[in-house]
Amino acid sequence: MSLIETLQRKLPDYPRNLGIVYLEASSDRLVAEITVREDMSNGNGTIHGGALMTFADTLGAVATIINIPRDKNTTTLESKTNFIGRAPVGTKLIGEALPLHRGKTTQIWETRITTAEGKLIAKVTQTQLVM
Repeated sequence: MSLIETLQRKLPDYPRNLGIVYLEASSDRLVAEITVREDMSNGNGTIHGGALMTFADTLGAVATIINIPRDKNTTTLESKTNFIGRAPVGTKLIGEALPLHRGKTTQIWETRITTAEGKLIAKVTQTQLVM
């Protein structure tokens, strides 16, 4: 089973319900996509900020898990989100998580969320504690 298949199979219910689909996975980069649905909207026809944060948090956590020993786990210590653009219902979004720091006790990941056409929607920087 490939790394992407394993990650997809182990995706917890909450992010799975968001429709996260992994596209690329390595120790240096994690890429996934979601499509904005009405049940993910803020009532104004665009994606809710919490859905964007869930998407990015999942990518940062999973990217950390890929980079730590199997007997370790992770939790988010800090997360900062810049909301930059709108993503209407029906928009396909791509999340790309890249490492800023990969230490033994903490890792910092930056996730850029863009439309499939490349328009920046949000940028999230999060610190993961390695336990």
